[in-house]
Amino acid sequence: MVGGRPSDQYEESALSQAHVPAKLESQPPVSRSNSLTEMYIKTLTIHGFKSYRDQVAIEPFSPGHNVVVGRNGSGKSNFFAAIRFVLSDAYTAMTREERQALLHEGVSVATTLSAYVEIVFDNSDSRFPTGKDEVVLRRTIGLKKDEYSLDKKSVQKADVMNLLESAG
Repeated sequence: MVGGRPSDQYEESALSQAHVPAKLESQPPVSRSNSLTEMYIKTLTIHGFKSYRDQVAIEPFSPGHNVVVGRNGSGKSNFFAAIRFVLSDAYTAMTREERQALLHEGVSVATTLSAYVEIVFDNSDSRFPTGKDEVVLRRTIGLKKDEYSLDKKSVQKADVMNLLESAG
């Protein structure tokens, strides 16, 4: 350590240990008295969305705390954008150019024509009124189409938003 700062050797070592691509690190849940099991994401699958050309399934998520780490450019922001893509109104009424920007644009022989993000929620506390222990929510986007599915059945966006609102 030099002048209260780590030496350059330490900084190089820390950089060489950075994770590429972004990695999910889970922490065990914090124990709380009188706490019910809380709903949480079990799996996130991303395919063709922004920097995720190939299908990537990210799991396991912890019911407690989760941390996403990685070098600059490893996809951390796109990881969170994928979750927002499914769960929020942030990606509505998009132009063709805005839709194209969500599709993977990398060096590849094949052009990405559609992308999807799928979130599997733990529903063991029955927060979603589906009667199932898991709820699978997927949004698929192409240059012209935008589809939602709930437990592998096609649904309207309003149905998805109503379901999310019912969970609180």
